[in-house]
Amino acid sequence: MNLNTLQQLGMSEREIRLYLALFQLGPSSIRDIASHTGINRGTTYEALKQMAARGVISYAPKGSRRVFRAEDPDKLLLLAEEKKAALEQTIDSLKTDIIPGLHHLKPDFSAGNVRFYEGDDGIEFVLKDILATVSKQPDREYCVFSTKSIRHHLYRPFPNYTLQRVRQKIKVRVIALGEGGEEAEYSERKWLKTDGPVDASYIAIYPPKVAMISMASENYPVATVMESADIARSQKIVFDTLWGFL
Repeated sequence: MNLNTLQQLGMSEREIRLYLALFQLGPSSIRDIASHTGINRGTTYEALKQMAARGVISYAPKGSRRVFRAEDPDKLLLLAEEKKAALEQTIDSLKTDIIPGLHHLKPDFSAGNVRFYEGDDGIEFVLKDILATVSKQPDREYCVFSTKSIRHHLYRPFPNYTLQRVRQKIKVRVIALGEGGEEAEYSERKWLKTDGPVDASYIAIYPPKVAMISMASENYPVATVMESADIARSQKIVFDTLWGFL
């Protein structure tokens, strides 16, 4: 029996010990409970008061003393249901009121809307952000300018990226600069011929964001993510226009 689950109901380890002791002892005085658990009387009394306030135990006078007893264990399920209902209400409030309100307070573009990421961990974060952002959009599609030389560095920290994208039925249109690129489900690709080699680069347009990934050194990728509906929209126009000519 794993009583640590009770911590999810707000009970501390000490309170769990006291709660279990009351089941083992039956109705008991503070002195008996403290003696059984090895917790001093003052601490025991304060903890029992907190537990009584939550309704998991109760007490009754017996002479000049109080006798504590554990309530029916079904009370725990009732407490869990109450916490679940409160959490669902909180989630609903976040979705419908708080988060939209906070987004409304933000200016469309500021220094805070430009973020920089470095190394494999940073690139993985950006790729996950692309999937998370696009998955919430009605068309579930984003656009990419990409070169062959970036691919190894791009997917090194997230080798299952394409698989995750396909599982989420997220579409991508890619304009490949130079040769290379592999076909995949929910993917369209066109090629733009270039003269000579092209530096490693990757630009993802996923409104309201644009992510630009390049190489700071031979094996160290860096990324800049701009969150601006206007910038993303203008980049999308450039992409769609070029796409139509290829």
